[in-house]
Amino acid sequence: MKAVHFGAGNIGRGFVGLLLHEAGYEVVFADVAEDLITQLAAADSYRVHEVGEQPTVRTVENFRALNSSSQEADVIAEIATADVVTTAVGPHILKFVAPVIARGIAARAPGLAPLQVMACENAINATDILKSEVSAQWDPAAGSLDAAAVFANTAVDRIVPNQDAGQGLDVTVETFYEWVIDRTPFGAAVPVIPGATFVDNLEPYIERKLFTVNTGHAAAAYFGFEAGLGKISEAMADQDVAADVRAVLDETKELLVAKHGFNRDEQEAYVQKILGRFSNPHLPDTVNRVGRAPLRKLSRHERFIGPAAELAERGIVPEALLGAIAAALRFNDPADAEAVELRQILASSSAGEATAKITGLAPDHPLFAAVSALVDDATDAV
Repeated sequence: MKAVHFGAGNIGRGFVGLLLHEAGYEVVFADVAEDLITQLAAADSYRVHEVGEQPTVRTVENFRALNSSSQEADVIAEIATADVVTTAVGPHILKFVAPVIARGIAARAPGLAPLQVMACENAINATDILKSEVSAQWDPAAGSLDAAAVFANTAVDRIVPNQDAGQGLDVTVETFYEWVIDRTPFGAAVPVIPGATFVDNLEPYIERKLFTVNTGHAAAAYFGFEAGLGKISEAMADQDVAADVRAVLDETKELLVAKHGFNRDEQEAYVQKILGRFSNPHLPDTVNRVGRAPLRKLSRHERFIGPAAELAERGIVPEALLGAIAAALRFNDPADAEAVELRQILASSSAGEATAKITGLAPDHPLFAAVSALVDDATDAV
């Protein structure tokens, strides 16, 4: 079995590539980072260091590496004979890898089983985004795309912090991970990936992860930044920050239980597990890294505005989430382009204009007035 994986960074090597390797796939990494590809191509193996409860070291072998820019023809040839294609490149990069994937699918020999394509990105229904981009590049002369490839959405979760200098190809990750995959597109040909969980309805798991892990992690970053703390684990060791994060997740828990029917005790156990992960002192994650890209994190269907809007639509004032939104609006890291752009928007727009631009909320939405008031306060502070 062979898998072509786009994105040979820390998440690609330390999460998706690792699980594909352990499932018995030969992994062909594709990336545009020439130095990284050169290192991988020259290496026989690399190690994944899992830190936290029951730490261990896993060795990844049986992989190859190609530069998807300078060796595009080779990548297309690999896709043409692969069983699986996965990505971990970032949602905004999917449009750049789609043309190569489209040409690789078109090059497959007649009679081959459909290629199984899964985007493993930190975004809702990222595979749908990828399929849309592949469809836009698809040559109808190659036949039916739906007959040649199967696209399945996934929800992925593993904290992979910035790596210490000198680790080479080795990656440090937390022990916890979750890779949930929509079973339904595969029919009877579900891939065998022991580390993954296949479900018939992915949406509840996508939102549970987004509104618990992503919401909580970003809240810890913004509250921790305001408290002058450097690491996420240090932020969670602060009683006030931890209480604020816990309050945020209490609100998202209520939404998830009401919306998706999660068992309340099971969701509480999930929240406790997530809080424990944030507190892991072995993960050197910083509040600046986790807090970066505040504009994306404050967008309409993301980790703060998404659940807060749904609670407001249900007649509930999301006080804790509003507190996290306020902290995000005050995030000020000159090294982060989005943080700089956020401050520019706040300085140059009225509160209403900035609220609409940053959050995507309509003025008649029940959450708009509360967020606009926070934006007004943040504008005064710029």
